[in-house]
Amino acid sequence: MDPLPRDHPSLALGAPPGPPGTLCARALGGGLTLRPGEGREVLFGRNRDHVHVCVGGDDWRVSRLQGVVTHRERQWWLRNTGRLPLRLPGSLLLFTQEEPVPLAEGYTPLFVRGSAGREHLLELYVTGPEGRRAVPHPGDPTQPPRTWPLADDERLALIVLGQRYLLHEASPQPLTWKEAAAQLEALRPGEGWSAKKLAHKVARVRERLSRGGVAGLTEAEVPQPVGNALNDNLLRELLLTTTLVPPDLAVLDGGTQD
Repeated sequence: MDPLPRDHPSLALGAPPGPPGTLCARALGGGLTLRPGEGREVLFGRNRDHVHVCVGGDDWRVSRLQGVVTHRERQWWLRNTGRLPLRLPGSLLLFTQEEPVPLAEGYTPLFVRGSAGREHLLELYVTGPEGRRAVPHPGDPTQPPRTWPLADDERLALIVLGQRYLLHEASPQPLTWKEAAAQLEALRPGEGWSAKKLAHKVARVRERLSRGGVAGLTEAEVPQPVGNALNDNLLRELLLTTTLVPPDLAVLDGGTQD
């Protein structure tokens, strides 16, 4: 078991190199990597001194041992040992005493809802077989994902507007302008957030990305009624390019953006 540095970026951006089946786990306070092996396990929960990865360390609603990830039969399995359900992508809930569920290869964000609506994130990543990776030619340059530059206030506005997407809810939709502006005003009082200001700021981001070649961000490209389609397309683009990643949700709890 090797530590993952506290400042390691979101696992949504990828995991450190490792043998096939290596598990990486990351929360706000740091994380670890663990190679596969029958019976190996990773404990996570509130009790920092008795788990491998601390999740919700200052939230008394999170169980001291909230869950366990165990390797058996060449697969990592997730089990809930706490009182709160664990939420997986697509709003799948895993309750205590239910059968463990297998983790798919790649990235899995896991959420625990704590007190006052707080959402605690545990990122998991299972390295896939080397044979399934594309083999580049030695001289080929590395092609990182194309992330979109955002100003600090734009990033904050889009995190708030698109928090349901970052939470991996099933069929997410953006918050309304009014809801998002109210939350922004609570997070940054005195900055004059309003529904109109927020709408104009997001519209400027859509225009910029549209000029950069992203489709579906102008009314001319979307059939009527437009509804939330423009912001839905924008938020999905920001997640697909890892411009926004689940750890960005820390700002909603008073934390800082990565």
